[in-house]
Amino acid sequence: MPFLQFQPIYHGRVWGGRALADWLGREVSGSQPIGESWEIVDRSEAQSVVSGGIEVGRTLRALIEARGAEIMGPGWDPMRRFPILVKWLDCRERLSLQVHPPASVAREFGGEPKTENWYVVRATAGAAVLAGVKAGVDAAQFRTALASEAAETLVERHSTAAGDSLLIESGVMHAIDAGNVILEIQQNSDTTYRVYDWGRVGLDGKLRQLHVEQSLACFAANTARPPKLIRAADPQLVLADCREFRIRRIRLDAGERLSLAAREQVRILSVVDGALKEGESTLGRGANVLLPFADGFEFAVAESATVLITDNFTSHEID
Repeated sequence: MPFLQFQPIYHGRVWGGRALADWLGREVSGSQPIGESWEIVDRSEAQSVVSGGIEVGRTLRALIEARGAEIMGPGWDPMRRFPILVKWLDCRERLSLQVHPPASVAREFGGEPKTENWYVVRATAGAAVLAGVKAGVDAAQFRTALASEAAETLVERHSTAAGDSLLIESGVMHAIDAGNVILEIQQNSDTTYRVYDWGRVGLDGKLRQLHVEQSLACFAANTARPPKLIRAADPQLVLADCREFRIRRIRLDAGERLSLAAREQVRILSVVDGALKEGESTLGRGANVLLPFADGFEFAVAESATVLITDNFTSHEID
């Protein structure tokens, strides 16, 4: 079974821009700011559709229901949704200060937990992310800071550059600041609690909804395991290794090949720089493809490339 590449699903966001058209070299219709491109998704409200090859036009859901063992591996329940959501983010302006709930809080408020990883592919001068409240700050102090519009000062700030990576586990307070283009690989969830939004209005001209009580209910998770930024120059092969997934970064020089054996596990391949080639197919910068369980793949590199391999995401049930 060949690799599966999907049509992007673009979402307008008040904080977005046009980098997903310019930097990725894509045609994006309309003039509104585009904040997100959902590259691989299996949700009732959004379905990835195969963009080429023998399965063109079929949804990811239909493929898993028809060929679940080939795509996901033996024993996979074909009615279980694909556990990962892959998206590009164009953060022309800063996002809200927000949190995705851990499983216990998600159940209480009817949401979904979401652990996510950010891989920065482009960052303007002075770009940064906020991630995790500072040591010693409790929920009462944070509530007081919200009232005086000083909450930002209680969250750790990390400057960003192309090639940096950061794992944000469920429950950790965070915001992406202006000037970042990011590949986000996350649990298949769409629950976000905004705790502060800088007084901004949405695309409809109205103040966006805040979720202060839900956000503060997640507060304990911020001190359990503070986020640690992996810098572009750091030698780590593994960028993230958590219960929900593992992400490895592989840098390839001209003439090298990337070989991935069949029947080990389903994987996601993301090209964050350069290009790969398999047969007549070329995967350029920005491509995200699903590599089914049943087949092996060997990609050639003409010049150089950096890719992310996401795996280890089929072994646990969704909370």
